[in-house]
Amino acid sequence: MKVNLGIRAHDVEAKNLHELAANVVQRGFSAVQLALAKSITEFSTSTGSLSPGYGHYVKSIFQQHDVRIAVLGCYINMIHPDLPERQRQLDRFKEHIRFARDFGCTIVGTETGSVIPSLGYSEDNFTEEAYIEVVKSVRELVEEAEKFGIIVGIEGGINHPIHTPKRMKRLLEDVPSPNLQVIYDPANFMSLDNFHDQHSVMDEAFQLFGDRIVIVHAKDFIVDNGEITMVPVGTGQLDYIYLLQLLKKEKPFINILLENTRDPHITDSIHYIQGRYEQAKRVQ
Repeated sequence: MKVNLGIRAHDVEAKNLHELAANVVQRGFSAVQLALAKSITEFSTSTGSLSPGYGHYVKSIFQQHDVRIAVLGCYINMIHPDLPERQRQLDRFKEHIRFARDFGCTIVGTETGSVIPSLGYSEDNFTEEAYIEVVKSVRELVEEAEKFGIIVGIEGGINHPIHTPKRMKRLLEDVPSPNLQVIYDPANFMSLDNFHDQHSVMDEAFQLFGDRIVIVHAKDFIVDNGEITMVPVGTGQLDYIYLLQLLKKEKPFINILLENTRDPHITDSIHYIQGRYEQAKRVQ
């Protein structure tokens, strides 16, 4: 069983889409997470620009290089405090949902935002009020996704309203739809309180929503000056052998997408993941 490895497209240097697709496959990746506004410069990516023809054109470029668009990244602030702006961002996400299949993709992904417009850190993100607003927005997105047979992929994060595995499980229960699934980034759930017990944190996530994980993001972390800092894969403290053991057992062939990993680290990170994947044994 080989690792199914990809990367965020905007972490690969390229002047245009053709060069991007060629560079992705040259590096050894089979899939990308494509955030249109971050990777496309030749033509408009603004809300209202998408169409079946647009999606097919982009898909055809990646298909020429045998690269799949595993996720359309549309990272919005779904709890933006300015309600008209929040709705504009939700509408942009819903447009991605409507045309995702034309890109050859069935997952549109986002995090859950912040009460701070700039997506900055705030302890108010952890309140019940912020969580309720997340549920409202996710429900609106999922209702659209159900019409088109598309998956809304929600990514949790330590500074966001969905900041623990338990909160993610609660969201899945409060929006009970098979069109709502999880983009799992194990580093995003690491904190100063729990990073010493990574196995338990990962186990909890798989116990609570392992069956709902559709994409895995791979980055790493270090503890620096009393803070968790994200770093390229293989340069930090995440226990990748344990993670890959879980994935081999529970989620074979799942797309693992590198994040926070750019040159000059990409090649080393690929070798690191591949090496750890070969070392990982099935969890009995």
